Amino acid sequence: MGIQFKWLAHSTFMMELDGHPVLFDPFLTGNPLAAAEPDTLSPEFILLSHAHGDHVADALPIARRTNAHIVCNAEMSYWFNGKGYQHVTGGNTGGSIDFDFMRVKFTIAFHSSTFPDGSSGGSPNGFVITLRDSGLRLYYAGDTALYSDMSLIGRMGIDVAFLPIGDHFTMGIEDSLEAIRLIQPRYVVPMHYNTFPPIQQNGGEWANRVSSETESQPIVLDPGGVFNVS
Repeated sequence: MGIQFKWLAHSTFMMELDGHPVLFDPFLTGNPLAAAEPDTLSPEFILLSHAHGDHVADALPIARRTNAHIVCNAEMSYWFNGKGYQHVTGGNTGGSIDFDFMRVKFTIAFHSSTFPDGSSGGSPNGFVITLRDSGLRLYYAGDTALYSDMSLIGRMGIDVAFLPIGDHFTMGIEDSLEAIRLIQPRYVVPMHYNTFPPIQQNGGEWANRVSSETESQPIVLDPGGVFNVS
């Protein structure tokens, strides 16, 4: 039991959370670095941080094939309902939702959120997920800028944090280091980088700085790489 995660490139992670398969922000179709095909994934849950195409591209096809339970903000849930998919739970910033094996808390993310068809995606979010059996806690930041209230997330006791480092559209390396100092996770994982030229970053250099400038352990994976937290 615990957290096992596989990075599928960009901000897409396939995780086993206390044995339950959970997919985050699936962007595989059209992703030049994607480490899996959409039809090879069978999640029980799909968590979506916001509505941009590089985070929801494959959500609906995968959900329809697997009957996965989509968790997202309220406006996004209405959009999925309008597409004929009803196995969706919508929340909003600051709220928490209990499922059998996890509690999902919606956090602030400073970004924007519009579906590829131009529909409003409501307010973007991150997630703090607390696992019922193991007690482990992860923070998936989504696309966000640095903000000082990340220190409040840190007070919750984060075992592993997933933070964007690509810059241009989200916080970059410098701001991610400040975020790590605020959150103080045991492990920290970079995401939302190297997919396209505007967000190219050197993951090794980032990891060296995390190791030398913070108390957290950096985990840098190649697409398809796997790591376990217990």
